[in-house]
Amino acid sequence: MSETTTRQLPFSSKMGFGVGQLGEGITMVVFGTFTLFFFNQIIGVSATLTATALAIAIGFDAVSDPIAGSISDRLKSRWGRRLPLMASSSVPLALSVIALFNPPSGMHELFYFGWLLVFAILARLFLTLYHVPHMALGAEISSDYTDRTRVFSYSQAFSTLGTAAFAFLMYTFVFPTPEDGTHGLLRAAGYPQLAAIAAVGIVISISLCVWGTLKEVPYMPVWEPEPERLGPRRVWREVREALGSRSYRMLLSVMVVTLLVLGIEGTFMAYLYVHFWELDTEQMRWLGPVGLVGLPISVMVIPQLTKRFDKRRLMAVLGACVIINMNILIVLRLFTDLLPENGETLLFALFLVSSFVGGLLAPAMLVTFNSMFADVADELEYREGVRQEGIIYSARSFVAKAAGSLATVIGGIALDLISFPRGAAVGDIAPETIYHLGLIAGPPAMIIGLAGLSFYLWYDLSRERVAEIAEALNQRKEQAASPETAPHSAESASDRGAI
Repeated sequence: MSETTTRQLPFSSKMGFGVGQLGEGITMVVFGTFTLFFFNQIIGVSATLTATALAIAIGFDAVSDPIAGSISDRLKSRWGRRLPLMASSSVPLALSVIALFNPPSGMHELFYFGWLLVFAILARLFLTLYHVPHMALGAEISSDYTDRTRVFSYSQAFSTLGTAAFAFLMYTFVFPTPEDGTHGLLRAAGYPQLAAIAAVGIVISISLCVWGTLKEVPYMPVWEPEPERLGPRRVWREVREALGSRSYRMLLSVMVVTLLVLGIEGTFMAYLYVHFWELDTEQMRWLGPVGLVGLPISVMVIPQLTKRFDKRRLMAVLGACVIINMNILIVLRLFTDLLPENGETLLFALFLVSSFVGGLLAPAMLVTFNSMFADVADELEYREGVRQEGIIYSARSFVAKAAGSLATVIGGIALDLISFPRGAAVGDIAPETIYHLGLIAGPPAMIIGLAGLSFYLWYDLSRERVAEIAEALNQRKEQAASPETAPHSAESASDRGAI
C-alpha cells in the first residue's frame, strides 16, 4: 500500500490545520453577531438596507468561491496547491475588517450603505481565498474515513474555542455594561476596538495554520491537470462534474436549509439577547465558555461515533437535536408559561444548559458534515479520475453563502416589517414588538430546519461504499506507481462504475 494511505498524520499537523479555523471563526462572529447590529442600532442604517448590503456582499463572495476552488485545484508551487492562497489572504482580510467598523461620522445613510457594501465585499472575498483552500486542505491531508473526522475535529475545536474566547473578551473588556446602566452593545466606541482585536487574531491564526501544515506538502496527492485557461466554461464544467454525485447534491440541499435557518437566527441573535431575553453583557459573556465545557467531550466522542454509526444517520440525529436546542426556549416563552421571568437566575441557568448542549452537539455535527464532503471527494476522484477538493468545497461554500445571503435579507426585512426601532434602550420597546421578534425567530426555524433533514434519506455514501471506493483508489495508485502495470492502470468509465 502506498505511503499516502499508511502514513499517520502527525499531531502537530492536525493542530496546524485546526488553528486555521480560529481566524475564520472570529470573522464569522464579527459578521454574524456584530455587523448588522452596529450599522442598524449604532450608525442608524435601516435593517433592510443593512441586510441588503450584507446580502450583496455574500452574493459577490459566493460567485468567487468556484473560481477560488478551481485556481486552488490547479495551482502549482513549492508550497503545494492550497497554502499560497491561504497565506496571501490574511493581511488584506484583517485590514478590511478594521475598515468596516471605522466609517467616518456625520454622513448620509446611503453613504454608510456604500461603506458597508464595499468593505463587506472585500472582507468576504479575502475570506474566500482562505476558506476554500483550507477546507480542501482538510480533505486531502488525510485519506482515512475515520482520521478525516479527527482532522476536522481539531478544526472545529479551534473554531468553537476561538469564537467563545473572542466573544468573552468582547463582552467583558470591550462591551461591559456602562455605569449609566445602558446595554454594553450600544456603546459605539467599542466597535473599532472589536475590529482591531479581530484583525490581530485573524493574522495570527492563518499564519500558524500555514506554518503548521507546510511540512505535509510532500505527502499530499498531486493532480496534473491539462493546461486550460481559467474561465466561466472551465469552472462551470468542473462544478457540473461535482454535482453529478447525488450524495453531494443531498449534502448541499441539507446545507441550504440548515444555513438558511441558522442565518436568520444569527441575524436576530443580538436583538434577542438584548431585548427579548434582556441579558446584559456580563451574562452573555458566559454562554460561550460554558459551551466549551461540552467541546472536549464532543471532539473525543465523535470519531468513535463515526466508527460505530453511519454518518448519514448520525447527522440526522445530531441535526435534529441542534435545531431543537437552539429554538426550544423561544418556543416555550412564546406559547407557554413554563419559563421564569426575564432577569431571574433560573432563566439564565437554562441558557447555560442550552449553551453546554450546543457545545456538545454542534461541533460533532459540523465535524461529521465536513468529513462527509471529504468522502464525496473520493467518490468523484474514482468516477472522474481527478482530485477536485477545491471545487467541491467551493461549491459547498457557494451554496452556504447563497443561503446566508437570503437569510440576511429575510432577517433585515422582517425587522423592518415588525417596526423594530433603531437604537432603543432595553425596556423601551413595545411588548407586542418583542413578541413578534420571537415569533419570527423561533418557530419557523424549528419547523423548516427539521424538515430539511429529510434530504439525508437520499445520501448513499455508506461506510461500506466509502471503504470500497478507498480500496479501489489505493489499487489504482499502486498500479500507476508500478512500471509493469502502468500501461494498464487507466480504467474506462464503465470500469469505474462497477463498484
